[in-house]
Amino acid sequence: MLSGVKKSSSYILCYTRLQQEEMIYAPKLAYSMHLAYSEDGKYFNDLNHNSGVLFAKATDNEDGTLNAKSLKNPYIFYMADGTFGVVAVRIESDGENDNESKGKVLLFTSLDLLQYKEVGLVDFKIDTYVNDVCCQYDEQKKAYVIRWSDESGNYYRNFITDITSLTNASAPEKAEAFAIEPVCAGIEGIVQRNAIRVSEKVAHRLVCKLTVPTNIKMEVLESVSVTSKEDLKTVKATAIYSDGTTDIKMVDWNTSEVQWGKPGTYHVTGTVHQEHYIFPVAINRADPCIAKWNEKYYFIATNDADGNHTLYMREADTIQGLVNAKEVLILDSNTYEGIGGLLWAPEFHIIEDNLYIFHAATPGEFFHEESHVMKLKKGGSPVCAADWSKPQRVVKKDGTYLCEAGKVISLDMTNFEVNGEYYVAWSQRQFLPVDLGAWVYIAKVDPKEPWKLTTDPVLLTKPDYGWANNHAFVDEGPFTLIRDGKLFLTFSSALIDATYVVGLLTADKDTDLLNVENWTKTNYPLLTSRSMPGEYGPGHNAYVIDDNGTVWNTYHARPGVEGPRSTGIRRVRFDIDGYPVLDLPEYKDLNKELVKVAINVVVK
Repeated sequence: MLSGVKKSSSYILCYTRLQQEEMIYAPKLAYSMHLAYSEDGKYFNDLNHNSGVLFAKATDNEDGTLNAKSLKNPYIFYMADGTFGVVAVRIESDGENDNESKGKVLLFTSLDLLQYKEVGLVDFKIDTYVNDVCCQYDEQKKAYVIRWSDESGNYYRNFITDITSLTNASAPEKAEAFAIEPVCAGIEGIVQRNAIRVSEKVAHRLVCKLTVPTNIKMEVLESVSVTSKEDLKTVKATAIYSDGTTDIKMVDWNTSEVQWGKPGTYHVTGTVHQEHYIFPVAINRADPCIAKWNEKYYFIATNDADGNHTLYMREADTIQGLVNAKEVLILDSNTYEGIGGLLWAPEFHIIEDNLYIFHAATPGEFFHEESHVMKLKKGGSPVCAADWSKPQRVVKKDGTYLCEAGKVISLDMTNFEVNGEYYVAWSQRQFLPVDLGAWVYIAKVDPKEPWKLTTDPVLLTKPDYGWANNHAFVDEGPFTLIRDGKLFLTFSSALIDATYVVGLLTADKDTDLLNVENWTKTNYPLLTSRSMPGEYGPGHNAYVIDDNGTVWNTYHARPGVEGPRSTGIRRVRFDIDGYPVLDLPEYKDLNKELVKVAINVVVK
């Protein structure tokens, strides 16, 4: 049934998907709400790479562990105030009935069909499992009418004035059967649900946020006055994309016809240029990080080639130069007592003009893995192992170690500065007395000794969505990017196989970052195995900004479902809201048919 606002030619369809192989599209991914778009309400195209945008949250057990949950048969409707609601049947992660949801349906609200709030379970006051559900607001009755069916094929309806009150539904009464009107959507694996009309504004934003834009135009100045070849190098092109966003591109100008000693006007052609890195740039290198220090670039990563027993570094004048730069050993598992195998996730961080490497290490066993910090001595060379201090284990504000060895591990610690305050975020996993999975925490640190916390740890995120607890309950690998007053913290989730993904937390940088209420977690991951063909399990990313101001995402993925973790580098673009986009392929970033440009050069 098509419903909603009038005077609009845009439609949004919700659906779930049939599950596929565990490594391709597992039940925890298939049992989520997906969206598709249409201009006529008949023919629909999938959004977000045919991946879910709304997932049911896991529930908490008394011991702190999580119960993964999924959803089926979602239904989008308009709330009384014109915003959106979604009702769905909450199920166990494998598709079986959820005992806690017996006689209930799960309610979400949303302003834009992008970010959702899970309100809770609407109680129908009946002892039977709900199988299907739909909902509409009745203007005459000033109440929501929720129609639903049970597993035996019986149909009911309930009325509720304030649907967010959850417990105030009327007693169920028998009702006629309802059906979802079919549409044409040749979408892989689709289990169709309902479509609604939406305003052009809502539809435009959904399409812009959930599809990868294409470079549709290239603009340069008609003419420019310069005095030298070097002046002309600063003249750049503006790439315009299908979502209305723009990006500044370098141009390789052909100045062979220009006589720089002879004033006049010359017609000059050029080729728009954007660095591109073919995946992978480094085999068996995971958790990569690139930083610029003293006019040079440095690369470091987890070394999967030797079982994570060494950390090697590369140095070059440019990011491109790092691809073929020689590797130099910086740390191994034999140099220091207490620093054994499993050298993981090294990151460069500059703190008050000092260069540090944050990494995880263990005396030997996995259950003793903990976060450490190394400092480069003043005037030292990053590619000289002797110029780095012995790794310091991270401690809490009372001076005790961050985690109790053998029971809780810590890893993937990152550092960032906001308004003169320095913070760390890291992943922490309790194994004893029960395995809680990996959760991400945040705290402030002393910039003079950044291995020392100055505040208590605060929990930022735990793996409560299906994409985060797929094959393993893991949130890890946080890294920040600050832009236009926003702090973007990406993190990685699920097992480090082909199901690995990148999620996003966002906060205004001028808020209290130790208050979790000031952070917003996006309902769906930014980067998955569906984002870029041939790249499986993308994750554990970091950012670097080059000399031209371009932001690059360094990450690892697998060249094949069972391939080795390997490093990739791809440009970060920013969407209509200024949020980072990590899945822009080269052919959409730079249209090869538009790279030839021309300009009139006036030589003074």
